[in-house]
Amino acid sequence: MKRALILSCSLAGAIALGGCANMSETEQRTLSGAAIGTGAGVVVGAVTGDWAWAAAGAAVGAASGYIYDKEKQKEKRAYEQGVQEGKKQSTK
Repeated sequence: MKRALILSCSLAGAIALGGCANMSETEQRTLSGAAIGTGAGVVVGAVTGDWAWAAAGAAVGAASGYIYDKEKQKEKRAYEQGVQEGKKQSTK
């Protein structure tokens, strides 16, 4: 039974990630984090026998993916601002 549950969760995750083509980067990173967290939660759940770990892993993974995306967006904005300031400095 555990093997079938792990296999079905893995298959569902793979199918969900396959539909990421029309998603924003934030949505993709959040979903990827949730999938990774769910996978880790399923592994822990298989070891402990408590399948609530899968849900907890999904929640933590989704939050982590979202936070990671926000940090990457902040870095990108800072880089673009630096590029623009550099262009202004070079034209003076």
